[in-house]
Amino acid sequence: MKKSAVILINLGTPETPTPKGISSFLKLFLSDRRVVEAPKLLWWPILRCIVIPLRAKKVANAYQEIWWEGCYKTADVKCDEECRINCKGSPIRAITSRQVSALQAKLNESLNDDAPLVLSAVTYGEPSLKAIIDDLKRKGIEHFVVLPMYPQYSGSTTGAIYDQIFNIIHGARDVPDITTIKSYSADSGYIDSLAESVRAHWQKNGKKEKLLMSFHGIPQEYADKGDPYENHCIATANALAKNLELKESDWSMGFQSRFGPKKWLQPYIDDQLLACIKEGVTSVDIISPAFTADCLETLEELNISYRELFLDAGGKEYSYISCVNDSPLFISALADIAKKRLY
Repeated sequence: MKKSAVILINLGTPETPTPKGISSFLKLFLSDRRVVEAPKLLWWPILRCIVIPLRAKKVANAYQEIWWEGCYKTADVKCDEECRINCKGSPIRAITSRQVSALQAKLNESLNDDAPLVLSAVTYGEPSLKAIIDDLKRKGIEHFVVLPMYPQYSGSTTGAIYDQIFNIIHGARDVPDITTIKSYSADSGYIDSLAESVRAHWQKNGKKEKLLMSFHGIPQEYADKGDPYENHCIATANALAKNLELKESDWSMGFQSRFGPKKWLQPYIDDQLLACIKEGVTSVDIISPAFTADCLETLEELNISYRELFLDAGGKEYSYISCVNDSPLFISALADIAKKRLY
């Protein structure tokens, strides 16, 4: 009987790409004070009466552009039944399923009977971390390694996971043994997997004039209050540039996905793209090392919206580099990270 488990945890996803499905997800996500640090009595009426009604249809339309109805591989690949199941619906859910299967196989290969059970959970929605841990405890699992799919720590992402773990152990008579990976922003295996994805893309599609590294943003005030996210992003970007042997002029980094009127971490990636045009750079590659699975922010925001922005502004070539997803090198990196905390 297995006595340990590795739980991959990501943000979550709407159940359907519809205004109703988006509304339900946004209520969960944007109600968390880790995400929006505003007084509850002030924020909740704004969220429910203004933000969700205004954003639900727009976000639903964006999800419909990237929702998978079949295999995300090339058209000539014949899918088996498991593949067809794992390639339908929300991309991040399908990719997470593949990551779980690949990591389980990798750990089975190296640890044999001592390999932990590998599962996934989400911060918002189902399956919840609490439900997964409660179920595993009933099955005799004694040690849990919670591995966030956020390489760079932020209070608004990994911090929210710590909150949920606190709620799980608070008041419990038999407190579960839970180890949480806070960050792996400069982990050599993770950086190698990023670099491999970039080099593979260049080999297939050619190398553009500049590589842009885009990270999900957070409000500037969160960083001012001590959130280390910006420093973690800088560490990832510098490590990737060094691995790729890039000169300073060959790359830049910025932040995407800002929301609301507050100042967010800068430079903004849309400003970076327009600056490239002004500098005479008309071809760019773009990657988001903040995401380990392709999702709305990569497949729609980076690959569609920002592509249109760049090309409409006079750019000639815009090439999106996929997330590490379930690439063998990334799965090996996850396995190494997990094993250090298991034994």
